Amino acid sequence: MSFEIRERDLLARIGRLETKSGTIETPLLLPVINPKIQPISPKTIQETFKCTSLITNAYIIKKHYQNKAIQKGIHNLLDFSGVVMTDSGAYQILVYGDVEVTPEEIVQYQENINTDIATILDVPTGWGVSERYAQQTVNETLKRAKQLTKIKTRDDLLWVGPVQGGQYLDLITRSAREMGKLPFQIHALGSPTPVMEQYHFDTLVDMIMTAKMNLPLERPLHLFGAGHPFMFALAIALGCDFFDSAAYAIYAREDRYMTEQRTIKLDKLRYFPCSCPACAKNDPQNVKALTKAERQKMLALHNLYVSFSELKRIKQAITEGRLWEHLELRAHGHPALLQALKNLKKYSKFLEKHSPATKKSGLFFFSSLGLTRPEVTRYRRKISERYSPPKEAKILVLLPQTPMRPFHKSREHQRMLKENEQRLGDKLHRTHVCTYAAPFGVIPTELDQIYPLSQYEIATPFDIETINYVVKQVANYITTMNYEQVILLQDVETWKGKITTACKEACEKKKKSLTLLQSKKAQKQNSKTTLT
Repeated sequence: MSFEIRERDLLARIGRLETKSGTIETPLLLPVINPKIQPISPKTIQETFKCTSLITNAYIIKKHYQNKAIQKGIHNLLDFSGVVMTDSGAYQILVYGDVEVTPEEIVQYQENINTDIATILDVPTGWGVSERYAQQTVNETLKRAKQLTKIKTRDDLLWVGPVQGGQYLDLITRSAREMGKLPFQIHALGSPTPVMEQYHFDTLVDMIMTAKMNLPLERPLHLFGAGHPFMFALAIALGCDFFDSAAYAIYAREDRYMTEQRTIKLDKLRYFPCSCPACAKNDPQNVKALTKAERQKMLALHNLYVSFSELKRIKQAITEGRLWEHLELRAHGHPALLQALKNLKKYSKFLEKHSPATKKSGLFFFSSLGLTRPEVTRYRRKISERYSPPKEAKILVLLPQTPMRPFHKSREHQRMLKENEQRLGDKLHRTHVCTYAAPFGVIPTELDQIYPLSQYEIATPFDIETINYVVKQVANYITTMNYEQVILLQDVETWKGKITTACKEACEKKKKSLTLLQSKKAQKQNSKTTLT
């Protein structure tokens, strides 16, 4: 197997995976195909959406087609020339408790029908089960995974090693570590569907990140059942490379219309908020009047259009280095997604370690959610671990941030420094000028042109969490660096006086001299206020 990564952002990657039926690009959406109740044919999906791959259930194929699928091959049976992935029937175990096939039989059957990506018959953990039962599912899945090399007879199929454990993160850790030692080409996180159905996306973040941190990073990760486009950005940002969707067809059967942010019942729609070919020629009233089969086909087509369109938006965001911005936008579409995004703070170190250090574009900061971004985490770590002020610097001059960047080239900074040159006199050569700025904290002048310290835009006024974060970074900088004196040019209005208080407390703690200054502009404003 060859999995080549072309672009990266956060934990997301645009990659190319080679299979025996062709090369596919990730992140990848695989529409679920059930030949018995399929509203749109695989060939139509391939031609309409340039779909390169799909997924079907080998257990269902075996149950309904048996030798016919072996004789024709899965590609001819489905009339699809792209890459076919097969699931093994584990979802049926989750729903019905058992399947009428052995792990050995389903491995052999997937080889016989000539699938491209095959899955062992794992035992899904599910949701709301006891820890003892969850442990049994992990043990049995690992047992079956280890038997694969003795059962399989072909080397041209890519095999998926599922990770189980459900909501028990210690079991996911063990499952992922043990599964990662086995010679699988792809891994999958099992049992996420009940979590997503109940909108426990913060728990889903924990499950994905636990698996991701314990699996080989060079192998693609599949997220079973992640079928709604409103959570694609979250899954991809966390490093999921594949996900499958039966939602486009299931929702269509229930007269449910997908958007990038939610699902709407057809009878609640007066207008179609979409211009895809399926919607452009119709309106809700006309679609309601169609036969059930025609209505189901139209809605399924639309649901696929919106799903593939969202996937393209995410890929474009990855290439531009703007996946975080897109993720924030989607997270504000539902409180559960916003809660999940906040949960990423726990994994900020891992995100920082495996995210690109530079990007093709600047960053947009909208709120304190951006404090979890890898760029902020990385700067905080580097300024703490790798930075030392110039040796001759004994006086720290702290200036407030300006709208213009880099800060040291702004008119405000030039004017502020000129105003205080006489005050510093022969001490000028011993000064070190820094800027206190959201969202990064203290930015030394010699660094403020380095990416991304000048290549960003931030919304003002800052929220209280952002203010508190910067205040903490300023205090940490003063207490850890060996200055003798601190000169603070105050910006009380922007920072609510908190920067001044933090500097006073830090200087008192380290017994450093502190001088508080105001710009002439601030002095004039104060004078006017007093006269008034």
